[in-house]
Amino acid sequence: MEFHQLLVVIDPTSGDSQPSLERATWLAQRSNAAVELLLCEYNSALDGGYFFDGPAQHKARESLLQNRTKWLEKLAQPLRDAGITVTTEARWGKPLHTMVLQRVEELKPDLVLRDAHSHSLLQRLFFNNTSWQLIRHCPAPLWLVRDGEWKGERVCAAVDPVHSADTTAALDHLLVQATRRIEQDLGMQADYIHSYAPLPRTMVFDSELVAAYDQYVERSAKQHRDAFEKLMVDYPVEKAHRHLLEGFPEESIPNFVKERGVDLLVMGAISRGNLENALIGNTAERVLEAVQTDLLVIKPSRSKS
Repeated sequence: MEFHQLLVVIDPTSGDSQPSLERATWLAQRSNAAVELLLCEYNSALDGGYFFDGPAQHKARESLLQNRTKWLEKLAQPLRDAGITVTTEARWGKPLHTMVLQRVEELKPDLVLRDAHSHSLLQRLFFNNTSWQLIRHCPAPLWLVRDGEWKGERVCAAVDPVHSADTTAALDHLLVQATRRIEQDLGMQADYIHSYAPLPRTMVFDSELVAAYDQYVERSAKQHRDAFEKLMVDYPVEKAHRHLLEGFPEESIPNFVKERGVDLLVMGAISRGNLENALIGNTAERVLEAVQTDLLVIKPSRSKS
């Protein structure tokens, strides 16, 4: 994973408070990456409304985008003063995820950053449709930034080495390699986790299976431990930073992240289904919704979803 070009999606409704821009600044200062600020604007009153004719609509849009560009330049100036190379881009159109994906295709950034939001009651990340569409379809790694204090000290990769698909196996290695790069380039302490959940005893009703349940649990643990060790064997990671968690991933992973004070969770996403109904898997989606930290979502190379 490289850090040469960052694309930051700016939220025009959030004023000067832009967590994703703060995170991009932190990254660029440590990696010498260039940064582009992308703002996508749309107002239905300037699109086929009754109060403007064609030329007037065009002029009003251009005036709005010029105003947004001035604001982007204002946001960019502190980064430039710090020696960071920054460009700005204001565009008209909708939906937002389509506009972002178009710019990703043109710019081919190494990383896309966008704000996520923390639910005030549940204290977890909340993703709107744009975030989910980017999770499913953005070909570049996607960093979803949570508002709040950022220490930038600990990163954790969640892998799933028990699988049959080659795509998933390759993705696990991408996650490990990206996390190691973050550790080396950004100075963060890295941990690697795999979570598995054996079938609960309460769901086993056959008397013979009940008698063999403990053996089943031992075999299951060995299978996951062996697969995890096989994945990590080629990486110089100390055992103290490799963690095999027993429990449902949507519970054990967020608990680990909270207990260890993880600042960034690295996860993989593989879209399933067609482009209109792509899902990344129920378990992964529940984990993504439950964590209380920044998320870096990585998809397989050459993903067509």
